[in-house]
Amino acid sequence: MTAGTGAAAASDSAAIGQRVRARGLWSDAFQRLRNNRGAMIGLGIIALLAIMALFAPLLAPEEPNAMIPGDVLQQPSAEYPMGTDQFGRDILSRIIFGARLSLQVGFVAVGIASVIGITLGMIAGYYGRWIDGGIGILIDIMLAFPGILLALAIVAVLGPNLINLMIAVGIASVPTYARLIRGAVLSARELTYVEAARVVGARDHTIMFRHIMPNVIAPAIVLATLGIGQAILIGAAISFLGLGAKPPTAEWGAMLSSGRNFLQQAWWITLFPGLAIMITVLSINLLGDGLRDALDPRLRN
Repeated sequence: MTAGTGAAAASDSAAIGQRVRARGLWSDAFQRLRNNRGAMIGLGIIALLAIMALFAPLLAPEEPNAMIPGDVLQQPSAEYPMGTDQFGRDILSRIIFGARLSLQVGFVAVGIASVIGITLGMIAGYYGRWIDGGIGILIDIMLAFPGILLALAIVAVLGPNLINLMIAVGIASVPTYARLIRGAVLSARELTYVEAARVVGARDHTIMFRHIMPNVIAPAIVLATLGIGQAILIGAAISFLGLGAKPPTAEWGAMLSSGRNFLQQAWWITLFPGLAIMITVLSINLLGDGLRDALDPRLRN
């Protein structure tokens, strides 16, 4: 057997071993997740919210922006289970349609943050040296600003609308993913299966995204799950300040903002959007905590 053939065999064996261990980890994690009651409750609520958002036109009893002057500030009743706002719009219908926007903000923002952050973290951790230093300086500058302030600054530069809101929240979350993945890659790049891949001439991008990423992605999945709830909160806060969704768009943060002047005589305008945000973020956090416990190798039996 030649040296090249032996190295290739070693690389294949290492890669197969890593894949087998990875499959075992994911299978074991899935079983632990199923046994976590809190995570399953959170997943069930998220599924209901997703169905509500997907079928909003069928589930909503009224058009979200339909104004009924004769039904202004109606209390919760059989006709209007969550009451109406100062324009006579049905709050239940607006909350159902608002689920679309809030979930969209959460998932799109986390998608932007994870793609950019994971890529930067992989590059910085794998190559090190001046590349790591340059990316590290960029990340440190971004971390010097609180996340919501950085998102507000980006929205102010790009312009206040829903698309720019999602971009801003995503960019503001990039440093967290970059630092997490960088630390994991720094440890993984010295392992045997990576050295074997280098010996047989695998290219850097192949090593990073085919060999290293599957073994360091679990913490990023947990972070992304928890980050959806955080993104929804930040998005709602920015819309509350008037820099996100614009009237008459049915968005939970904007609904909170429109109802703050009616807290004494029409408490339901603010209460129900606030509950929607709380329940959504709580369910996402329950699922994220369950994923964190399920994917923690220290908890394996």
